Amino acid sequence: MASSRRLSQRQVAPWLFLAPALVMFTIYVLWPIAYSVTLSFYDWNGLYDRDGQFTGRFVGLGNYRELAGDPAFTVSLWNNLKWLVLYMLALPIGLFLAIFLNQTVTGIRLYKSLFFFPFVISQVVVGLMFSWFYAPNFGLFYSLVEWITGRGVAVLADPNLVTYGIIAAGLWPQIAYVLILYLTGLNNVAPDQVEAARLDGAKGWRMLWHVILPQLRPATFIAVIVTVIGALRSFDLVSIMTSGGPFGSSRVLSYYMYEMALGEYGFRMGYGAAIAVVLFAIMMVFISGFIWRMWRQETER
Repeated sequence: MASSRRLSQRQVAPWLFLAPALVMFTIYVLWPIAYSVTLSFYDWNGLYDRDGQFTGRFVGLGNYRELAGDPAFTVSLWNNLKWLVLYMLALPIGLFLAIFLNQTVTGIRLYKSLFFFPFVISQVVVGLMFSWFYAPNFGLFYSLVEWITGRGVAVLADPNLVTYGIIAAGLWPQIAYVLILYLTGLNNVAPDQVEAARLDGAKGWRMLWHVILPQLRPATFIAVIVTVIGALRSFDLVSIMTSGGPFGSSRVLSYYMYEMALGEYGFRMGYGAAIAVVLFAIMMVFISGFIWRMWRQETER
């Protein structure tokens, strides 16, 4: 009897510790997701009547059908795909910078501080700095291109270049974040495995690929997740640097969702919720695919 009671306590105790976090997760994550999905089937301006009753009109899949033919949505979706692809450059760059900084040489702490600096400053500050960096006539990038080619390039005013310019601004702090993750992972690399690999003649790329990277899988997993999320929630830089311009060419899904739901000419909450659902689905596809791949690799070992 006592042993069964002790076993029951062991089974219940973990859930008691998890209960507060599960309640908060349900209230602030699961419930908003479910409500957004439900709201995406309505045409609603965000207002209630005088009796506090919901005034939305059920339209079924109407918002999604409208999205399929919306050119602004197509541009935003395509820009988000560019963000996803190019943001992945943060992983190899952050890894090689972490390997470079994982040394015990004079002044390495100063170098680390300089590389960490972009991570600790606000995205708003990053957006303003790069706006001045690209600014025509006096921006450093504009002046440098003008000095090399004889003609400057106004990156944020060019519909063909503006998205790439904003992505470059976002990569700066993202690389610093990935760098921190990989530096932490390198501190946990087993030195005996490295020494054994050196005795077997492994060095350079072989050492990195067969010895270092397998031990950095936890850091890589977190780096991929935060990079995908960072690419898809790229609202602040777009808002600060271009406000979606010029001519809507730098819009991303998060910013278009804001314009439709809360912008000056928006207040289409159902349509904005439909955009949010599409954005969430894209995020889950990428993250779930990577989690499944990591799980399969772990089970095959």
